[in-house]
Amino acid sequence: MYARKLRLIALAAAVFACAWPDISTATEQAQQRRAGRDVRQDTRQHARHTKQDCRAANQQSNAHCRQDKRQTKQQGRQVARDIKY
Repeated sequence: MYARKLRLIALAAAVFACAWPDISTATEQAQQRRAGRDVRQDTRQHARHTKQDCRAANQQSNAHCRQDKRQTKQQGRQVARDIKY
């Protein structure tokens, strides 16, 4: 009876030990996703300000201001991809 409990405990420890690297990998991936999401959110806000500043300066057409906003957002997405992958 004691040997059976000991085997069961050893089996549970082995399963836990095998699963441990997966847990740390998942945590790392979650942190990377969170960092990427934070970058994208900051980029959205920055892109809004870029367009507002462009329109306030009234030096460029609205289409050009939209293009500036798109480029700003695309750069932010690339930074988020670099963090994530």
